[in-house]
Amino acid sequence: MSPSNPRRVSLAPMLDWTDRHFRYLLRLISKEMWLYTEMVTTGAIVYGNNLERFLAYSETENPLSLQLGGSDPVDLAHCCRQAEQYGYDEVNLNVGCPSDRVQAGAFGACLMAKPALVAECIGAMIDSVDIPISIKTRIGIDHEDHYEQLQDLVASVSETGCRYFTIHARKAWLEGLSPKQNRDVPPLRYDFVYQLKKDFPDLHITINGGIKTLADMQMHLEHVDGVMIGREAYHNSYLMAQVDQLFYGSEQAAPSRKTIIHAYADYVEQQITQGVPLIHLTRHVLGLMHACPGAKHFRRVLSENAWKKDQGADLLIRAMEEVDCD
Repeated sequence: MSPSNPRRVSLAPMLDWTDRHFRYLLRLISKEMWLYTEMVTTGAIVYGNNLERFLAYSETENPLSLQLGGSDPVDLAHCCRQAEQYGYDEVNLNVGCPSDRVQAGAFGACLMAKPALVAECIGAMIDSVDIPISIKTRIGIDHEDHYEQLQDLVASVSETGCRYFTIHARKAWLEGLSPKQNRDVPPLRYDFVYQLKKDFPDLHITINGGIKTLADMQMHLEHVDGVMIGREAYHNSYLMAQVDQLFYGSEQAAPSRKTIIHAYADYVEQQITQGVPLIHLTRHVLGLMHACPGAKHFRRVLSENAWKKDQGADLLIRAMEEVDCD
């Protein structure tokens, strides 16, 4: 891990995508980039009866941040203590998700309208544990999308001692757009995030939104401290194979796709013995062969067979044979 800036490149928390199986796969690709869990609501931890379901992970995933969704300072503090006991490296507060689910619970992007409450939540989280607390937010909501409002939110939260801010460079429409549309329709305002770094030079500012290439990452890192990669890391996961060398100074060669598949197949075999359905594991590798000759056949072999009861981890090896890539 880079001792100076381990958050230089990070994986975005994506509901239903960045589960522990995908994070294990991505850690086979990059040893250094910072990983995030899917968002977990405070209610699932405070009132649930299965902490392992929401908090368990493989130690190989570290550095790893738990993202929480909630708006009650007491509940958030409780969840932070649980996260610290489980060995997470950081806890992140979601202040950017615009889904109906978070709106019903009055958290996520809704919190941008309540900067004082956000600061209270972050303050309670910081006071409860010794691990870092971070925040992920949009640049604004609805018609409240002026830079000065974002600046005020960051200033208020930073007064609690929070030093790590991830900014999705789009605003969120709480009405009129679906969560999917909110990832594409509002225009990207990278200039807002760059300006935050100028105005708050002592804060660690990570930029998120629309970043798809290594060149994009390099360009943004000329202006901010970190880049967060979302859908591209899932649909084209081998893109991240060069992250360690380019951004962390690693001298180890990037692993080949075949090496990754063989290592992941060993993991899949282990997970199957623990009752995890094969299809829950193979879905995460569909983007690994992106742009390789035979990638379509690779995906078809997995999609057509992973649901069958007589299939096992060797299906991954058979699918790989359809691809002309190292």
